[in-house]
Amino acid sequence: MSWDQDGLIDVIDFIKEIEMDGIFDYAEAVAELERIAAKAEDPATGIDDIDSYIRRSDELIKACRAYLRSARERLDSFDEDI
Repeated sequence: MSWDQDGLIDVIDFIKEIEMDGIFDYAEAVAELERIAAKAEDPATGIDDIDSYIRRSDELIKACRAYLRSARERLDSFDEDI
C-alpha cells in the first residue's frame, strides 16, 4: 500500500482506524525501518532489492508520521480540555 501527498488525509484516517484495531505498531515500524536500512547498506544487496526497500521505507515513514500527527492531535486536544 502506498500513498501520494494528496492522500495524506487518507493515511491519517487509515492509521487512526488501524490504531483503534491495535494493528499499527510504531515501534515495530521503526524496527523494520532499521532492518531495511541495514539491508540497503549491505554491498551484496541488488539494485532491484534496494528499490523495493525504498518503496517499503516510504510507506513506513508515511505511516509513522501519520501516527505521530495523530498522537500530537490527541495531546493538543487534551491540552484544550484542561
